[in-house]
Amino acid sequence: MLAAAGVESPRVDAEWLAAHVLEISRGRLLLVDAMRPDELHRFTTLVAERARRIPLQHLLGTAAFRHLELSVGDGVFIPRPETELLAGWGIDRTAPGAVVVDLCSGTGAIALSVADESKAAEVYAVERSPVALSFLRRNAAAFPAVRVVEGDVTDPALLAALAGRVDVLLCNPPYVPEGTPVPPEVADHDPAEAVFGGADGLSVIRPVIALAATLLKSGGHVGIEHDDVHGDAVPELLRADGRFTEVAAHPDLTGRPRFATARLG
Repeated sequence: MLAAAGVESPRVDAEWLAAHVLEISRGRLLLVDAMRPDELHRFTTLVAERARRIPLQHLLGTAAFRHLELSVGDGVFIPRPETELLAGWGIDRTAPGAVVVDLCSGTGAIALSVADESKAAEVYAVERSPVALSFLRRNAAAFPAVRVVEGDVTDPALLAALAGRVDVLLCNPPYVPEGTPVPPEVADHDPAEAVFGGADGLSVIRPVIALAATLLKSGGHVGIEHDDVHGDAVPELLRADGRFTEVAAHPDLTGRPRFATARLG
């Protein structure tokens, strides 16, 4: 059913749904001989919903990201595996006691991973969507270092009290150029404002770069995820700003351009 519906990974998704119904890990499915009638009914119902291209994570209620299980649902962008690379890059540059900012935080995937895997003193997770903020606050509740901030990353006055104090700034903004075809899971369930970044996909990235230059301390690091068509454009925007050095482009695990990094001063 899932394959016929065009689901990209039908067997894996079916296994996750079965494990969810049975309340076991996916790895333990080999030990299960059969489902009880009520379990089978719930399973077939979930499969039918997945065949309608409802995102797997919405059916499970959670999304895995690095070492975390994040609460997700309609109205919040589902974190992608490729963003784990940007989060890891930022974690590697987060020294004990550091101040870290995560812009366009969504579920809090990047911010919470930094809090979980580093000894940062403060991690600011910035989000403007009321729906996304509800998921962000829920996910952040167990992390005392995380400060949830309601704000618009295109506002140059955002986090003004942190100007010149931030050690690491990370951002996974909306960056898909308007009009780009996307799968039904994205088109019908991810909020458009978290996916599309204007005609060229850079309408949020441009002000984020300017904001990063204001918030970072000298020698601080910035990392910004982007569309695979922006492999040259985003590094060039960082260079053109004139305040950044050590500009670098980074591929994802498939070799496609995925995020750009730089250092202030």
